[in-house]
Amino acid sequence: MNKVVGIQFRKGGKVYDFDPGPFVLKKGDKVMVITDEGPSIGSVYSEPQTRGDEIPKRPIKKIFRLATREEIERFDNNCCQEESVYQYCYNKINESQLEMSLVSVERRFDGSKIVVYFTADGRVDFRALVKDLVQEFRTRIEMRQIGVRQQAKIVGGLGPCGRPLCCSSFLDNFAPVTIKMAKTQSISLNPSKISGMCSRLMCCLNFEHEYYEKASKELPKVGKKVMTKEGEGKVVRQNALKETVTVMLESGNELEVKVQDLVREGFFRKKPKKDDVKEEADTPRE
Repeated sequence: MNKVVGIQFRKGGKVYDFDPGPFVLKKGDKVMVITDEGPSIGSVYSEPQTRGDEIPKRPIKKIFRLATREEIERFDNNCCQEESVYQYCYNKINESQLEMSLVSVERRFDGSKIVVYFTADGRVDFRALVKDLVQEFRTRIEMRQIGVRQQAKIVGGLGPCGRPLCCSSFLDNFAPVTIKMAKTQSISLNPSKISGMCSRLMCCLNFEHEYYEKASKELPKVGKKVMTKEGEGKVVRQNALKETVTVMLESGNELEVKVQDLVREGFFRKKPKKDDVKEEADTPRE
């Protein structure tokens, strides 16, 4: 079939594309899939849709079948066991004074392994911790270090805008974010204003960057001399959304002007050509 369905295995986790096969699925349904790490239960994150050009035409795994009631109960029991593992691991980290921050615990559906996610500034010797976990829960333990952005995605929370974090609500992958994006959007470079809960640049700076970059090209650049109805001045700020520029006049006053209100000959003023300068220099003075 030429359809895909989005499956999410953990709350706030990455959404993977699967082939729905003959199953009629709706958002929230529990399905059984076979992954590289064994059988697992996932939730339908997005309903089946026809593959578009934005989805690569690569082979994808198929939905094995709908999850049974017993499998869903087993999945819920695993989630409850994860809480006890988390609390035990958290206490052991504090007792050993390990320089690491526990993020979450994931137990495989078949019980073959427990994965512990944590953040740390550097390398951590957690061999004693793993030994204690193995003795307590009698299963394989895998310690997996993640970054602070992944930590924010798993933990969740509210951003400065008052809405749930983008990474934990709808972002599948982290796109690169640079300080240049904040400069292009004329945002204050105060770290507290442009940093998210993860102490990294906010992902939302990337959302409108393309528009600001395109819109700013239609405005006179900062430092360019322009002509207004109040006289000549220099552009000191741009506002791409309002399509205005702030001009500092020769008198020292600032004036916010719409682009269409600029005197066109001042806006499109060109540098004199070398021939024109030479001709003017050769003209005899009276």
